[in-house]
Amino acid sequence: MQQRYGLNLLVQTMDPALRYQAIAQGKVQVVDAYSTDAELTRYHLVTLQDDQHLFPPYQGAPLMRRATLKQHPEIAKSLNKLAGKISAAEMSRMNYEVSVQGKSAHQVAKTYLTQHGLLK
Repeated sequence: MQQRYGLNLLVQTMDPALRYQAIAQGKVQVVDAYSTDAELTRYHLVTLQDDQHLFPPYQGAPLMRRATLKQHPEIAKSLNKLAGKISAAEMSRMNYEVSVQGKSAHQVAKTYLTQHGLLK
């Protein structure tokens, strides 16, 4: 970051769980994060654009065993309906609902799918 962006920062390595506490307490000014982290919503953080392409893109993808797909080929069709649908902001909000508000992942996903016409 220092070389690519010409920033003069004091750099510290810390456990990912601690970085959000540190920024919330004003002990650090910048942290690296995934754009879908619940803490972005929780702490009202701003995601900066990486116009120098320092960080590789993060794109979540469903993974499963080949045997599972062979047994249930309909899963691929269903999962492909989600391709490109969920924005980073929406995923961050849903992660927040689960990890901070304590909602079940099942209910949060069901609500999202229903609101977007992907589940009846």
